[in-house]
Amino acid sequence: MINPKVSIITVTYNAEEVLAKTLDSIRKQKYKNIESIIVDGGSSDGTLSIVNKYSDIVSKWISEPDKGLYDAMNKGMDMATGDYVWFVNAGDTIFKTDILNHFFDSDFVLRDIYYGDTLVVDEKGNHLGGRRLKPKDDITWKSFRWGMLVCHQSILVKKEIAPRYNLKYKIAADYEWVLESFKRARYTRKTNHKVACFLRGGLSQKNILRANYERFKIMKKYYGFFPSLWYNFLMLFRFAYTVTKLGRI
Repeated sequence: MINPKVSIITVTYNAEEVLAKTLDSIRKQKYKNIESIIVDGGSSDGTLSIVNKYSDIVSKWISEPDKGLYDAMNKGMDMATGDYVWFVNAGDTIFKTDILNHFFDSDFVLRDIYYGDTLVVDEKGNHLGGRRLKPKDDITWKSFRWGMLVCHQSILVKKEIAPRYNLKYKIAADYEWVLESFKRARYTRKTNHKVACFLRGGLSQKNILRANYERFKIMKKYYGFFPSLWYNFLMLFRFAYTVTKLGRI
């Protein structure tokens, strides 16, 4: 059994309607060697009053303007003192109260990455099912040519290898962050349990065309132009098939 410190980073902006359930899921964790970090973008609603209500679990927080979501996530990494960073932003929740125990209790050496699947929920918390893309046990950075196999909500990355979010990407920087994390990792471990619940309607879903354009630029950087063109064509075909035949995204 190992006992690493986990920094759970939550980015907020005018999130008074969804932040409490995120912090509740952190409070319920049976694993106690965690720090909860809030990075607020200068909210004008009741977000900070909610943060103060959870002062028993929030280790540190800041509230100041930022350059967007990924700038705030970089700030969170700068504030983190844990062995691992884990991004669970406002509206997202941790699925199991013992997921960290599941990762660490049976391990005798720290992996570079721990990861699993993500459950999609709506604004009322209703489960909408798993994501279309499922992470496998043996994925590597090359696996991400097929898309975003692991959401940032469901991956713990050792801080010493965690990259910075590239601020030139406004929508898909998390795709590159996860891809680059796997490229730097030597030892990873997947759980068959759901790790987190992702609130439907994130940046990439609201800006699909921009997200696809940025993702292609990232793929071209890592895999080359023509292979990326081919994989994007296959992904588009698979997406269309899933929507028309199975009725879901």
